[in-house]
Amino acid sequence: MSNHDIGLIGLAVMGQNLVMNMANKGFNVAVYNRTTETMTEFINGLSDRPEGVVEPGAAERIHGYEKLEDFVNSLASPRRIMIMVKAGKPVDAVIDGLKPLLDKGDIIIDGGNADYTDTNRRCPELKAEGFRFIGTGVSGGEEGALKGPSIMPGGDPEAWPYVKDILQAISAKVGENNDIPCCDWVGEAGAGHYVKMVHNGIEYGDMQLICEAYDILKHALGLTNQELHEVFKDWNEGQLDSYLIEITRDIFTVADKEGGGELVDKILDTAGQKGTGRWMCQHALELGVPTTLVTEAVYARCLSSQKDERVRASEVLSGPDAKFEGDRAQFIDDVKQALYASKLVSYAQGYVQLNAAAKEFGWKLNNGPIALLWRGGCIIRSVFLQDIKNAFDKHPDLENLLLDDFFKEAVENAQPSWRRVVSTAVQLGIPVPAFSSALTYFDGYRRASLPANLLQAQRDYFGAHTYERTDKPRGEKFHTDWIRERKI
Repeated sequence: MSNHDIGLIGLAVMGQNLVMNMANKGFNVAVYNRTTETMTEFINGLSDRPEGVVEPGAAERIHGYEKLEDFVNSLASPRRIMIMVKAGKPVDAVIDGLKPLLDKGDIIIDGGNADYTDTNRRCPELKAEGFRFIGTGVSGGEEGALKGPSIMPGGDPEAWPYVKDILQAISAKVGENNDIPCCDWVGEAGAGHYVKMVHNGIEYGDMQLICEAYDILKHALGLTNQELHEVFKDWNEGQLDSYLIEITRDIFTVADKEGGGELVDKILDTAGQKGTGRWMCQHALELGVPTTLVTEAVYARCLSSQKDERVRASEVLSGPDAKFEGDRAQFIDDVKQALYASKLVSYAQGYVQLNAAAKEFGWKLNNGPIALLWRGGCIIRSVFLQDIKNAFDKHPDLENLLLDDFFKEAVENAQPSWRRVVSTAVQLGIPVPAFSSALTYFDGYRRASLPANLLQAQRDYFGAHTYERTDKPRGEKFHTDWIRERKI
């Protein structure tokens, strides 16, 4: 078959599921994989997929090609080619292989977890050669790719009208009539991949916060997995309603088939990571914005990976060994409120970084609609994303979500619980880096004066770095000979 609507290169699980999603939505899809055997197995196995995975007639709309040239020639003009391979040099290699086969105006879409700097580079390079490039974040994992992910496209705006119909068709849908796609144009160059990076960073923060809540409830209160299931079930029916709370609820009910008990207790406590959270923290430092919660979440994963060292340290180092003594029901609610407030801080920090990046790169980001992209299909989908949209609708230039009436009231209401949880955890020796960093950020942000006046005096003392005065115009610099001015 010729004149396929779109082609996809890279048939790992995400790529395969996106292809089936496209075909299920009525699009004719060409596929190519560097390893022909993988492509052949995928095509031949379509008929064996479980009911509902491949809709009737969808398999006939998917065609595989052994040669890249045949794959390219099978596509309707302007060609739309989505790349789903490992980020970095593999993407460049695929693009280099495609360019001699393409016509001017053809469109290349990188749907992997690319570094936004690569997308910033590729967009102008390909535009100069006559091609149009889109870098799009795709969130939702394997299930989302098949049933409807959150899609965050950016790059060459001239390409958007040619891919909009396909990307919005395969995305998750929300709204009363389930007709609002979780896919819309984000911005130029690497904006789409940057938003996906921030999404992943917030995901790191959310997961760490949930793990800290679990740790407190398990070790301070001694809750069983069944009791934890009931707690998270209750939480998922209110203000914490979200995908991550939902799956955490379910995890506590899965039995260990090999040794009895629940499986969660048999999983080694070493967390992996693929790098997007780390990228966010690195660029936060470059921008000079305090994305502290995500940074602590990344460090928590790093500390977890030092399993052998921690085991040895546990035999040498000591700390408090006590349980919570007090109103258990009240403390469970305190943890809930602390989790909610900390999550709000995480999103607030994420948007501060997005705005700083937009200023840095000259992007025009629509903050409210970005929140709506995350309402369905993705890992961080949660009930209060609409509240973020509402906040930016009221104040498009909002400096910080914590200044919006809804978020201000929510955090203020949670403060007593939040502080009790952090202080209790510290007293009991339970590490809460994400909870405490969120609270510390809040306390720092709400202060008109911070001790940085002393820090600036120190810098001027040892390095003559100068300082500004509170009683003089901003920008005017002063220096003191601190040794000569000492009174003692």
